[in-house]
Amino acid sequence: MAADMKTITEFLKQIGIEDLVHTGQKSYIGHNFSVRNDLEKWGCEEWLCLAGIFHSIYGTERFQRFQLPWEQRPEVRELIGERAEEMAWWNCIMDRPTFDAAVGKQTVEPYTFLNRLTSETIELTEAEFNDLCTLHLCDWLEQVGRSADWGYRREAYRGMAERLGGIALESYDKVFANESTV
Repeated sequence: MAADMKTITEFLKQIGIEDLVHTGQKSYIGHNFSVRNDLEKWGCEEWLCLAGIFHSIYGTERFQRFQLPWEQRPEVRELIGERAEEMAWWNCIMDRPTFDAAVGKQTVEPYTFLNRLTSETIELTEAEFNDLCTLHLCDWLEQVGRSADWGYRREAYRGMAERLGGIALESYDKVFANESTV
């Protein structure tokens, strides 16, 4: 069973991310909770919403301002649950070009991408891959307007939105409709 939000917030403050800036002038902790809230609005299960809070906790290919040591994975796992922590881990270690290629071309299990740290192939079921697409897309949609980097991996993000359909595609279209107004 996952910890409550107060315990999770205290953990995040304890590890020193409370005042860290993420995109624009938004705090890293604020961004993380916004991703969680957006996933909830998308109708995601609680475990995936919790993964949203920790989606970049170990650092990602692009976000390197904070990296919780891997040795603390068991602590995070205890806090948010094994499934949520593993999803956050995959989001952190994914090699974006190989993930994007899977979004665009792969149609049968296993869905694969490379671990950017070890070059190991990660294999996911279709459900796991779709959950990772959901987490990854929701993260980008929450921040793209502040980053004003509208062209960054645009084709891949559009592919994720189309793959997922429904609220993911609606959210993508709504966010990217703001591109010309910024």
